[in-house]
Amino acid sequence: MSCAVAISNSPAFSPASRVPVTKSLCKSASFSSSSPNSSKTLTKFPSFTSSSSSSSSSSSSSPSSPSLQFQILRLQKPLQASASTNRIRNSTECSTSAPVLKRKRPAKLDIPVVSTTFGNFPATPAAATADFVEVEGDGYYVCCKRGRRGPMEDRYSALVDLQGDSKEGIFGIFDGHGGAKAAEFAAENLNKNIMDELVNRKDDDVVEALKNGYLKTDSEFLNQEFRGGSCCVTALVRNGDLVVSNAGDCRAVVSRGGIAETLTSDHKPSRKDEKDRIKTSGGYVDCCNGVWRIQGSLAVSRGIGDRYLKQWIIAEPETKVVGLHPELEFLVLASDGLWDKVSNQEAVDAARPLCTGISKPQPLSASKSLIDLAVSRGSVDDISVMIIQLQRFC
Repeated sequence: MSCAVAISNSPAFSPASRVPVTKSLCKSASFSSSSPNSSKTLTKFPSFTSSSSSSSSSSSSSPSSPSLQFQILRLQKPLQASASTNRIRNSTECSTSAPVLKRKRPAKLDIPVVSTTFGNFPATPAAATADFVEVEGDGYYVCCKRGRRGPMEDRYSALVDLQGDSKEGIFGIFDGHGGAKAAEFAAENLNKNIMDELVNRKDDDVVEALKNGYLKTDSEFLNQEFRGGSCCVTALVRNGDLVVSNAGDCRAVVSRGGIAETLTSDHKPSRKDEKDRIKTSGGYVDCCNGVWRIQGSLAVSRGIGDRYLKQWIIAEPETKVVGLHPELEFLVLASDGLWDKVSNQEAVDAARPLCTGISKPQPLSASKSLIDLAVSRGSVDDISVMIIQLQRFC
């Protein structure tokens, strides 16, 4: 970018105001600045007149010529500015400028990482946050896969040989929300609390023992003053019975001769009895984007924890007792990451060829195949699947 300044040499201007421009002046005057964008160079150009080129040449040397003349002084921007030119200079020291200090780069900001979950939970062990977990136990087989929504929040528990009896065991799947703390706590304490209740009652009322075990676990977790909650499903094999309990939308399905039989009912606000209970206790249920929620927040109506919704989210489970018979082949316990994409019968149909009727059953592969099926259908949630070979406990 450049600009031009014309200095008139015409008699139309006052002679006193005429500025004679000489070759020495043009050569000696130069301007530089600390700013590259403001550097200018003064350059002399030939005179231009309205007469012929020959007369123009002669008249330019005579300042008294009547012809119209202009001395064009072009201020030209240099290609690069020297870093050493920090002030304005010229041969006559027309002006000076204070040195320009270089601005320092601001210090790097240290921004703390803030959790986006409902609660501030301690770090989860690395083993619990693995993307994929496979466990082959004594009569039970577990596969857990982390979804695409965040850290793994599902947990599981399994305990066999209860009180020295190899035909007894207790198992559970726990699906946390708002963090994994509630699921971790339930996995570590629910089985113990249930067994304590059974021993204290001497197995007189197993349904009441399960209920008190769930409520005690919930009360203990709330005393920890952590946020978040967890859905639960447990299966107790004891005294020739299969006792299944749940609070939330984790589900238990048994294969009876290849026919899927649901042993639990999901606790969701869309259920009429759950909706009526919530409204009776002063809450409300609404549907947002096709999902029913309590107080516009949680999409399950029962579970462990959830202190800020405890008035409506209860921990009391629903329990069903089934006698163990040879036609009961295997039991599937799973979180809603599976059941949202795979129906009960589809789960049994996919797992049964690997669990029964073959010389070497592969229940672990069956658990993994169910997860793969849910993922292939678009599941982005955490998925946990446990298959229990019921014949092992008959």
